[in-house]
Amino acid sequence: MIELKDVTRTYKMGTEEIHALDHVNLTIGDGEFVAVVGPSGSGKSTLLHVIGGLDTPTEGQVIVDGQDLSRANDRELARFRNRRIGFVFQTFNLQPTYTALENVALPLIFARVPPKERRRRAQTALEAVGLADRLRHKPAQLSGGERQRVAIARALVTEPAYLLADEPTGNLDSATSREIVGLLDRLHRERGLTVVLVTHDAEMAALAERQIALRDGRIVEGGAR
Repeated sequence: MIELKDVTRTYKMGTEEIHALDHVNLTIGDGEFVAVVGPSGSGKSTLLHVIGGLDTPTEGQVIVDGQDLSRANDRELARFRNRRIGFVFQTFNLQPTYTALENVALPLIFARVPPKERRRRAQTALEAVGLADRLRHKPAQLSGGERQRVAIARALVTEPAYLLADEPTGNLDSATSREIVGLLDRLHRERGLTVVLVTHDAEMAALAERQIALRDGRIVEGGAR
């Protein structure tokens, strides 16, 4: 379960304080597929980052999988991210000189998984996203949709409980976007993954089970379960 209790995240810009999140209370149950929507600057990405342990709140508690991330140190957060969270970003963040298989295996190096097991799990993850025939291809040899599928496979390879996707279709055409969100939905249903999708696209958000709308750092719709 994901639970945010009165979470505020404040940034300073000169003498001005910006409330990226402003006293947010939110619960997301295990196995839910939720979409976070809202205008630019509403706090969507910040919300995803505090859930995933990439950022810490200025105030309040962030409890994910029973762990209070707001009190965790850097080492504990890194371990939590590597073992429990899969991240997918708009820009893919693939290593250009690595093959799809090597890109997907990267998180397992940090988890100290032996090389043979890394290759096996990376291949299995790529097969799960429909890229069994692209194992040796480098990013430049792949389409945008295929690159995002590699990024999703990389997020899956550590067998996380939570998949957090920040505008994963932002660089894709509408048909490919539907394919990618459909893939996230299938993985959610088949694996029982909890999926949190940040998107500005109403059509993509409609595929989720619940929509959470943010404005000015506050939840204005869909916060209650």
